[in-house]
Amino acid sequence: ILISSNITMKNKTKQKVLLGLSGGVDSAVATIILQKQGYEVIGAFMRCFSDEKNKLTGECNWIEDKKEAQKIATKLKIKFIELNYEKEYTSQVIKPMFKAYAQGKTPNPDADCNTIIKFPFLSKEAKKLGCEYIATGHYAKKIQKDKEFYLKVPKDKKKDQTYFLYGIKQQDLKRTLFPIGGYTKSEVRKIAKSNHLDNWNRQSTRGLCFIGNINVKQFLKQKIKNKPGKILSPEGSVVGTHQGIQFFTIRERIGNNENIQISDEYRNKTKSKLYISKKDKKRNTIIVTPENHKLLFKNKFQIKKVIFTSNTPKFPLKDIKIRIRHLGQLIPAQITKKGNNLIVILKKPTQGIAEGQSAVIYTKQGIMLGGGEITY
Repeated sequence: ILISSNITMKNKTKQKVLLGLSGGVDSAVATIILQKQGYEVIGAFMRCFSDEKNKLTGECNWIEDKKEAQKIATKLKIKFIELNYEKEYTSQVIKPMFKAYAQGKTPNPDADCNTIIKFPFLSKEAKKLGCEYIATGHYAKKIQKDKEFYLKVPKDKKKDQTYFLYGIKQQDLKRTLFPIGGYTKSEVRKIAKSNHLDNWNRQSTRGLCFIGNINVKQFLKQKIKNKPGKILSPEGSVVGTHQGIQFFTIRERIGNNENIQISDEYRNKTKSKLYISKKDKKRNTIIVTPENHKLLFKNKFQIKKVIFTSNTPKFPLKDIKIRIRHLGQLIPAQITKKGNNLIVILKKPTQGIAEGQSAVIYTKQGIMLGGGEITY
């Protein structure tokens, strides 16, 4: 795999980049690409959460990740630093996440993590170290248009992470580099392997930002108490019980677990997979429906707490697309403005529009304009 060098330094003095080095293959290859382009890279391992442990080693997950990051830094001969933002992450991302779930919403802590913690704090530390840029291993492309910077869907659409990056401020985006946005995941692994990195085939990180792949319902139960309620059919009949609407999201398939019980009579009657179509916080009830029931579909919702990458665009927004979940379909829509909120009308009804989740706006060309929080 050839590494693009079309933005190699022309001046003799190397510009410095502070790169978020996680221990994974993506940030490692981002380092290699930047070095090939002539930058001096400093690897920054960000420690934000210490509660989750590896079941095999008994060590906190961040310790294992830090060791991997240190090995990469040594191999690539770059300076390595550790940044600790546990207090900030807990107070500004985790606590609001618990609060949102307790209100029956489905928040997007990964977007908050990037908007509130990762990019602002990396930028702040970069200035202290005399770095002109910051960089991460996110799959996203950065483009410049009319003196403003935007993010665009990357080459590898299956790894697109722009959905989680809609809240980055223009001042942070201006000085951020996304080295792997022009590569596929398989190309990234080949670059790592050809540069003899031990982590070239390391499994990608999944789950919550800085926490990992956890059982979200068990995680929520650390802070949120059970609040039993009724489960209703679309016609209003009681067909089961639940342990709290906060443990479920819209269009979640109902399996067999301790948080929900559906009567055998209703399951046998519907003869279908069952999904959550509505949550009523006031009545503490959940409505379940068979697969593809009309209650699962919506074509209108609002967006609040709106953040635009650049200046506020002119409304109505036409010929745009909207995404309501990570790697979800880009749905054609029209958007108008009402007060501080946006009114979204989808060209076709879709499932899984959950209050509290993020809705992110794109042009037809895949340029991200901004986004915000879904509300009804």
